[in-house]
Amino acid sequence: MPHTVTVRHNFETAHRIPVLGGKCENLHGHSWWAEITVTAPELSPAGTVVEFGAFKKLVRQWIDVHLDHGTILGADDPLLPILDEHGCKTYRIDGWPTVERVAELLGNMAERGLSLAHPVPGAYVSRVHLSETHVNAATWEAPAGTTG
Repeated sequence: MPHTVTVRHNFETAHRIPVLGGKCENLHGHSWWAEITVTAPELSPAGTVVEFGAFKKLVRQWIDVHLDHGTILGADDPLLPILDEHGCKTYRIDGWPTVERVAELLGNMAERGLSLAHPVPGAYVSRVHLSETHVNAATWEAPAGTTG
């Protein structure tokens, strides 16, 4: 039976999605809440899926450095050069920074760094649940057949 652990972290980030029209085409911010889950087929001899302290540090540090109190924009967004010129913290994403794409971004980031957190063999980032408001959220799940 598989085992899972989840790390939660919150951050403040602005974004805009001009291709959607309506109010989301305006630059606006959210208090985002991320839940990143690691799954393993079995526990380590010490009884863990991953070393929590190391994994929390990895996830939280990446989010704080790259996203917190910044702006996520599409790579082709015309606001990027203006914000960069004024020294604003920006993060470029392929496509537009929908909650779905940001959840995928966090899943890929966590999977790339997982090996630094001493996971049990076969552990992998299986799920990211990301809330951009209290009522709007998206979930990214690892592709079928992923096993670390």
